[in-house]
Amino acid sequence: MASSSNAKCKLCRREKTKLFLRGKRCETVRCAVERRPQQPGQHGAKRKRGRLTDYGLHLREKQKIKRMYGLGERQFSRYFQKAVGQPGNTGENFLVLLETRLDNVLYSAGWATSRTQARQFVSHGHILVNNKKVSIPSFNVEAGDVIAPNKHELSQKLVVTWKDIAKKELIPTWLKRKDDTKHIEIIQLPKLEDIAVPVNVQLVVEFASR
Repeated sequence: MASSSNAKCKLCRREKTKLFLRGKRCETVRCAVERRPQQPGQHGAKRKRGRLTDYGLHLREKQKIKRMYGLGERQFSRYFQKAVGQPGNTGENFLVLLETRLDNVLYSAGWATSRTQARQFVSHGHILVNNKKVSIPSFNVEAGDVIAPNKHELSQKLVVTWKDIAKKELIPTWLKRKDDTKHIEIIQLPKLEDIAVPVNVQLVVEFASR
């Protein structure tokens, strides 16, 4: 599992956009991108904001997507190679692989306030997929899969507690929360138009294809 020792707010400030790494904080006036738009570092406010080179533009898009989904360089490369080997549009394949990660599904469905928290839920054994415990955050779900909290009392309480904190009214159309809200069903795999991320995936593909 990839992890970063950098403060999450600094990562957003570096990319000059909200990557929603701090959960609900990112939606409030306390968001660092809103309060401190300059780049992080001692001389961040003095740095010139000149036009990026073509290489710089491509690199920044790649860094955005890595930081949003919590990917290391090797994970990024593996996902990209898998997307290239699938039929269809490489960029769309790449985003679908990332969106269908188990940790991202929990975050998108409103069971966690951030992907980092969702990753902890999975790695600590609190989540079942089709009634089988899955402790790998990068596990890719498929159409027809059903996600539920582990039957242990602690797992049930955690999901209910953080679901209430997240309070996500709307979820992606390719997901469905069951009536009891303790089950998530994957109706279908997402399409490109279903994925809303502040990233130009075409530039990511061009960079990774070099």
